[in-house]
Amino acid sequence: MNEQELLDLQKMVDVAINALEDIKAKDISVLETQEKTSLFARMIIASGDSTRQVKALANNVAVDLKEAGFEILSTEGDTGEWTLVDAGDLVVHVMLPAVRDFYDIDTLWGGEKPSFHAGAQKPWHAAD
Repeated sequence: MNEQELLDLQKMVDVAINALEDIKAKDISVLETQEKTSLFARMIIASGDSTRQVKALANNVAVDLKEAGFEILSTEGDTGEWTLVDAGDLVVHVMLPAVRDFYDIDTLWGGEKPSFHAGAQKPWHAAD
């Protein structure tokens, strides 16, 4: 990636994080994935407290990214347990804590237990 592409990617990540924080997402994790796949460069994983919040979080991410001039390739998952927003170089997963705990994609893509975005108080756990 050249310098401008990196700046655009960082702007995309910042817009998505702000959209998640606006609706009180929990345990926001940002993973660099460009070394693991050529499909996307960053992945954001966040948790919501209810199916309604998960849907609202994903919708807010998609709307804010579009308003910022980024293309949304697709959104997947209407049950509200796990919703994905595909914005090309950025993929955003929003999940219920139990689903996130079960699939553990933080570790799968990050290779180790994740470090959470500023503001996260503790790692999530399905029993909380």
